[in-house]
Amino acid sequence: MPAPAERPAAPELAAAQARPWPWPPALRASVGLHAAAGAAALLVPGAAPWALGAVVANHLGLTAAGLWPRSTLLGPNVTRLPAAAKARREFALTLDDGPDPEVTSAVLDLLDEAGVKATFFVIAQRAQQHAALLRETVRRGHDVQNHSHRHRHDFSMSGPRALAAEIGAAQDRLADLTGQRPHCFRAPAGLRNPLLDPVLHRLGLHLVSWTRRGFDTRDADPTRVLARLAGPQGAALAAGDILLLHDGHARRSASGRPVLLDVLPPLLAAARAAGLQATTLRAALPPRHAA
Repeated sequence: MPAPAERPAAPELAAAQARPWPWPPALRASVGLHAAAGAAALLVPGAAPWALGAVVANHLGLTAAGLWPRSTLLGPNVTRLPAAAKARREFALTLDDGPDPEVTSAVLDLLDEAGVKATFFVIAQRAQQHAALLRETVRRGHDVQNHSHRHRHDFSMSGPRALAAEIGAAQDRLADLTGQRPHCFRAPAGLRNPLLDPVLHRLGLHLVSWTRRGFDTRDADPTRVLARLAGPQGAALAAGDILLLHDGHARRSASGRPVLLDVLPPLLAAARAAGLQATTLRAALPPRHAA
């Protein structure tokens, strides 16, 4: 049996995979710099140290781009919803690292009470362990997207084969569990390297980051988490925003309650007060290779 990343693509991806990967300008420039530095080192007396320095500086710049989750230097990166969704005054609530039997179940109930649909970037290995909860998430009308198979801490240091295996395994597992193939991917911790986008291109996946994040895996104060997402009285929350919270690895207050559960009700109330409507990434974003 072939490895998950090598399974035949769904028919709608076959033509897309035949398209060449569009090199980002920053990577084209990097290749040109390497070629020029090599030529200078060979042909110009005394130029080798300068050429080496230029190459090192280039690699440091590419590394910094990978450590900046909202950067577009290494390839396309969705940081806010498309113009059409913004015109409809929509925003997207996204939740990472689940499913978690305790937290996700409570989140689903809060979303039902508010009449809001969200996008869950799930870890496929955890999804397999809590398959019934994942299916319930989909049954309630929410969107499930790819947040890798295992959420490896060294994800951003992986090579192309490891990236393809990790992301492809999650694609197959989530498609099997939900009947819907993800079309969006969020990197663990938002960190990546220049080798990621060719893999996402081949799998037909958007890289999605966020407009605002709550840092709710670190901060147990609901007031501060809410302020990062909505601002005072919702003033900072705007159409087109993609908000990031976590139903997995949720930080808990001194009482043991996940901070997310105290943030969601006032956050959704602030969105309503601002005249915003929640949407999912599946509804707002067309397929990556759509004409």
